[in-house]
Amino acid sequence: MAVGLACVACLCLVVMVGGDPCLIISEINADNPRLDTTEFVELYHTSGQRAPLDGYTLVFYNGNGNIAYKVLDLKGHSTDDRGFFLVGSVDMLPKPAILLPPNTVQNGPDAIVLYRTPAARYNEKMNVTAVGLVDAVVYMTRRTGGAEFLAEMLTPGEPAFVEDEMALEGDESIERCLLSEDRWGFQVSSPSPGQRNNCTPPTAPLTIPLITELKLGGGQVEGLVELTEAPSAGSLVLVVWDGKTDRVSVSVDVDVDTSRNGLISVTIEKSYMKGDESGAVAIYNGKATDFPVGSPLSQIQPLDAFVYAGPGNKPSANLTETLIPGRQPYQLSNSLREGGFYLSRCGVATWARDPGIFWEAPQTPGLPNQCPWPKICPHSNVVPGGTDSPPHLPPWGNTDFLINELNTDTPGAAEDGEYIELWHPSGRRVSLQDIWILLFSAHNNKPYREISLSGHFTTSKGYFLLGSDRLVPAPSLRLPPNTIQNGPDAVALYRSPFGPPSAAQRGIPTKGLLDAVVYRQRGSDREAQELSKALTPGQLPLLEDPEVLPGDEALSRCRGLYPYDLSAFSVAPPTPLRENSCPRPPPAPDGVVISEVASNHWTNHSQQRAFVELHGPPMTDLQGLVLSVFDQERSGTVIALPLTGSINRDGFYIIGNVTGADQTFPEGSTIPGRGAVVLCYDLFSICRAGTALTNSSLRDVLVFSENRQLLSSLSTTRGRQVIPALRSVEDGPVTLSRCSCCEVRSPSSWTTSSATPHSTNLCPSSTFSSQIDLCLGPLSTDWQEQVGDCSGLIQGKGVSEVADYLEQRCHCGISALYLQGANFSCVSGWLRVWGSIQALSAHQRALIIQTSHMNLSSTQGDVCSSPTTGRYTSTSSALGLQIGLIVAVILVLGLGAALVTYFYRRR
Repeated sequence: MAVGLACVACLCLVVMVGGDPCLIISEINADNPRLDTTEFVELYHTSGQRAPLDGYTLVFYNGNGNIAYKVLDLKGHSTDDRGFFLVGSVDMLPKPAILLPPNTVQNGPDAIVLYRTPAARYNEKMNVTAVGLVDAVVYMTRRTGGAEFLAEMLTPGEPAFVEDEMALEGDESIERCLLSEDRWGFQVSSPSPGQRNNCTPPTAPLTIPLITELKLGGGQVEGLVELTEAPSAGSLVLVVWDGKTDRVSVSVDVDVDTSRNGLISVTIEKSYMKGDESGAVAIYNGKATDFPVGSPLSQIQPLDAFVYAGPGNKPSANLTETLIPGRQPYQLSNSLREGGFYLSRCGVATWARDPGIFWEAPQTPGLPNQCPWPKICPHSNVVPGGTDSPPHLPPWGNTDFLINELNTDTPGAAEDGEYIELWHPSGRRVSLQDIWILLFSAHNNKPYREISLSGHFTTSKGYFLLGSDRLVPAPSLRLPPNTIQNGPDAVALYRSPFGPPSAAQRGIPTKGLLDAVVYRQRGSDREAQELSKALTPGQLPLLEDPEVLPGDEALSRCRGLYPYDLSAFSVAPPTPLRENSCPRPPPAPDGVVISEVASNHWTNHSQQRAFVELHGPPMTDLQGLVLSVFDQERSGTVIALPLTGSINRDGFYIIGNVTGADQTFPEGSTIPGRGAVVLCYDLFSICRAGTALTNSSLRDVLVFSENRQLLSSLSTTRGRQVIPALRSVEDGPVTLSRCSCCEVRSPSSWTTSSATPHSTNLCPSSTFSSQIDLCLGPLSTDWQEQVGDCSGLIQGKGVSEVADYLEQRCHCGISALYLQGANFSCVSGWLRVWGSIQALSAHQRALIIQTSHMNLSSTQGDVCSSPTTGRYTSTSSALGLQIGLIVAVILVLGLGAALVTYFYRRR
């Protein structure tokens, strides 16, 4: 009989579950069949009463560009008497309070956000922000992606929801429903504008029975357990566990023939399942004889279980963790009602073994559960209007949760300092909804613990800690002592929205895998081969070597944010909920500099690719160096890449998604159009943050941005940046190339050039030189502010400033490198440049000659021919002058000697 939880429909009553009332986005219909004429957004105030909406703003974001396309100030509006407020198409019923033209609400990937901050802060075409955010829904109508950035900013840790148009016949909408405890989620259901959402629990699988209703008798009346029918599950037994002793109180065979509407009721003697004591109810495959009264807690995993805590009387951690791993017992209230407690499955979560799905509700044996309408807010905090929005989630490595630190073996027999620390790369508070941790044993390659983290959040810095009960600082999720095995074993992290990963895939599950660490003890490599092959292919298990450090030690992530990368871990002192204490990198390799940089944003040429080329002594080991990339539009680094391997025999090393690269960029990452590339030598965490870099950290820097904040953060001043001059290259990909070795952090060493990865850079050459005689000026005001008048410039030999001045008129890529054969003089604020000027190509030479013709005039020529107040001669010209002076001195000396000889003979 195909009846499951669909029968357990929620006939909602107005019952307070807890928490202060708030305004939420309750339902969205963004895509209608055929014409989009019944789109709507439904807001709901959880008080269930009329509430004013002054101070709220509703903003619609387009996932293509991540900008606002519609902003609605809700000032002057209020919800109806039942707490609902509708914004929607003019043709829909009931009539919305705010009418929208047809096809206004975009289909996705998009987002709708509710803010509570003065409406003047929000406007159409603005970029997405989390400032003032109260609630947000990021959605798609197809599973093609495109909403990742919106999800990172607005609902970190939770992917965009898909409004699946194939889920139902006819129209469908995205409805918010309570999953478990105070955790909300979304599901596709029939549209219900202005009405309670259709929060019907999903259909139960026919292979697994689920507990749907409980009555705890309190010793006065019989207890009751109701469960769904599961014909293919075989024989079932219901076991009641004593919360004090962890032993069987009673076990009862389940009689499937008593099924009514797909539901089976089991009566328990009134002396058990008391409402004033702790205990548990669990369903197993088997018979009552398998669980005799008084027998100890079985390690067999139940099909479903419910653990409850009496007033002031908690069940043991062992009972809780064995039956409902990762969950908390249901806390019974102090006031025991006559007739006992009635609890019903009301949350729409699909998983089993979670007491948080149950709420107090009237008993309905054999009938759909009558569940209260929840009045809990999905967001407890509003990002204040006076602060900046949360930082952008960096795209390097994995943008989901990572295993950050692991301590599996602590000194002493107690093993009460074990822990697993997770971290989210956003470095902020993030939901762990749908995240699972599986602890694998290498002895049978199966998980010995499967822990759901749904309902938990990271700290404000992105950390989450689960570990032994006595661990300091206290973990968010406590484990019994000696839970984490010493090895050879593995810890794996999954995103699994449809229940335990092991239920979705046989063997060692890899679907939804986010990160994994396979570890061992001494001499136990081979036992973990199967785990390594599935979870961290091609890598040897890590050894938490107890001899490396005195006292305790941990496996800490120190070199990179790639998932399932065991090379990122080092043995280090334990630092739970703090930044890892990583060993210092080896001495920085000498002579390695940034040689060439290209961004795929600089031109539209088909061969324009993003890459960074390093140059250094052949075969130099790059360990300890980190390539950090900054984008002027975002705070912090967008790429932080620990370098591996060594410079090749020709002296080059290429990083990027180009042919022949020695190391690739993380997926989805690239060099921005305006930003900076840094060769960093420091702890990876410091290079990754990019906010506390010292002169010793900055081994080389190339800034191609005029953003003052970025320049300042890299200890660089305005005028020390190099901006690509796209005109200087006639056709083909454009790069910034180093043409002077090996002064680091010097903009005068760089020029715009054609791409030459893995070969000598294309630099200005006398082959394309031309003779110029320019008279430029009077100098611009802002130029004078930087270098004074040109007399001071020449006396200071500011060739770079002269080159910048010329470049402002030419826009053809002139830098100090081009002026090796030129002379400068200055009079009355006019600058004369004459002599030979080099170029990259005939095309660039033509641009320079064109500039020369544009700047010559007879008036300027007269001025520049006047006596000069100062003069600077370039290196090559100075060499000629020196030779001439030497020749002149020799001639004078020779003439003097001749005269002396002549007068001597006459005398």
